[in-house]
Amino acid sequence: MIQSPTAAVAPATPLDAGSPLSVAHGPAAEPTGVLARFEDWARRTPQATAVIDRTQIWTYQDLDAAAALVAADLADRVRPGDLVGVCLDRSTALVVTAVALARLGAVYLPLGPRPGERRIQAVTEDLDVACLIGDPAVLPEEHRGGEHALLPLPTGGVNAPATAVAAFADSVRGTRRAPEGALYAVLTSGSTGRPKAVAVAESSLSVALDWYRAETGLAPGDRQSLLIGVAFDPHLLELWAALTSGAALVPAPDDTRWDSHLLTDWWRDSGLTHAVAATPTVEPLLDRPWPQDLKLRHLVVGGDRMRRRPGADVTATVHNAYGPAEATVVTTTHTMRGTDPEAGDPAPPPIGTALPGVTLVVTDDEGRPVARGQEGELRVGGHCLALGYLDPELTARRFTSPPQELALPAIDRLYRTGDRVRMNADGSLDFLGRLDDQVKISGVRIEPVEVEAAFEQDPRVRTAVVTVLRDGSGHGRLVAHVRPADGTAPAAADLLDAVRPWLPEQAVPTAVRIVDGFPLDANGKVDRPALAAQAQAQAPVAPRTATTDDPADATAIATESERLVLTTVRDLLGRPGIRLGDHFTDAGGTSVVAARLLATVERETGVRLRAPELLRSTDLRAFAALLDQRRTPRPEGA
Repeated sequence: MIQSPTAAVAPATPLDAGSPLSVAHGPAAEPTGVLARFEDWARRTPQATAVIDRTQIWTYQDLDAAAALVAADLADRVRPGDLVGVCLDRSTALVVTAVALARLGAVYLPLGPRPGERRIQAVTEDLDVACLIGDPAVLPEEHRGGEHALLPLPTGGVNAPATAVAAFADSVRGTRRAPEGALYAVLTSGSTGRPKAVAVAESSLSVALDWYRAETGLAPGDRQSLLIGVAFDPHLLELWAALTSGAALVPAPDDTRWDSHLLTDWWRDSGLTHAVAATPTVEPLLDRPWPQDLKLRHLVVGGDRMRRRPGADVTATVHNAYGPAEATVVTTTHTMRGTDPEAGDPAPPPIGTALPGVTLVVTDDEGRPVARGQEGELRVGGHCLALGYLDPELTARRFTSPPQELALPAIDRLYRTGDRVRMNADGSLDFLGRLDDQVKISGVRIEPVEVEAAFEQDPRVRTAVVTVLRDGSGHGRLVAHVRPADGTAPAAADLLDAVRPWLPEQAVPTAVRIVDGFPLDANGKVDRPALAAQAQAQAPVAPRTATTDDPADATAIATESERLVLTTVRDLLGRPGIRLGDHFTDAGGTSVVAARLLATVERETGVRLRAPELLRSTDLRAFAALLDQRRTPRPEGA
């Protein structure tokens, strides 16, 4: 059990002579500027390309002028230090907004284009959000009906909003403000059932950007992806890396998240030289030959454990990155090239060594550093650290003083990551898992208690417990075990529909089990492993040879394509009750699951279908019919 940060530190355990402590420092670093670097490029190279939005080119001068107009429109209502919730997708409008808010000194709070009405409502009830920026159709009721200021943001191009307004609703403003000096704040999963916000200073982001430019050589003439979901902090690395390097940003079409083939096509067609991507998105690419006609030189991958090294045919340098939002996007990296002797090794690579300005300490349960080679909790310090949470009590619990026995010059705080790691002799880290209940689903940190709290706000639910089931390759999915309130008999599908507005896509369970009670362990607590085992036992692989289904039943299998699609979806989601008449997303399908389904279909049949074809299909049977159509060879002469 992790000791309270306020508890007395026990005397250090003597270590064997010659056993160095698990403490490592990255190269020296000094914070620089972020906005000032962009403005310098806008002055020096005003006609250089800043954003490539399909066929439209935005120069640095164009972007600078557009941001100035938005900042002027907001200046009367948004002041330095104000939180501004941004409900936009990866688009030119998002880039203009980020620059405009930085120029105002406001705090950019990215919520994403579809954050869920109740989730936004919870944020605005807790935090002192000055306004929300986005299409009025995606805003919560209080902001849809409040005062709107139409903003001169681009409404054409990739993922552009139909209309963009600043929406004000003073009646629902919370009390928590960002600490002084914050450039942005991002939401992370909250153990209280409500998301928590962590604020980051411009100086901390600048150190990460300086590393990125130095490591990848990003420079004028290069093209940088804008691919990561807006609700997650790595998109800030993409966005500002390009704008502080004189390079061009290329917003990614939404369907590239769902289809690894479309992703590599987009890399090729847009001439990308640098990209950032989530590990689950890249994994399918490593299972097939790497495209040899890409200009991509550097690929930064993170968000989940990488399960194998890139092969010898991978022409891009791949950086396996690790970093919590509380340590400003990237804390450690391990660089891999196709020419490495270890290329193609099926063993997971390390998460690497400390970035410039980063200090790593691996500690035991009492907060004392362990010897290298021993497992422990990773604590992080240095320029990378966030200012803290907008909840001071939570900040005090997670950002603690360094161990008394360590001399760490200029390090007055360490962030407790809750991650279990091992430091090797060279100072690199191996990631071993979590110490608490927090999990990663599709590269996103999820606290099961947040999902449980979303269910328990439903009056039909007495108690909910969420567990994680993993398949043979380690991919996880959430299962909710719900005990209904007395006198109610809710349907699982109805409960899932009720929680979707509260949660990000990755946090919505793939299945709901209605239970009469929960197994308890020897301490009287819910036995989560036993619950997970029950769910696993009740989720057998759908039979592949069934041919006697009732034709009137939505599960009736008429073709090999229907069998393949239904079996694969059931396997991926762990839900044997899914029927051919179910729509993919209604059944719990996500972008990552879609990518795996499409990869399986192509591997088994040789037919390549695209994510939009899956999403546009009325149900799984219609998608299977499309597969049948593509599998059927045309008659000779047709």
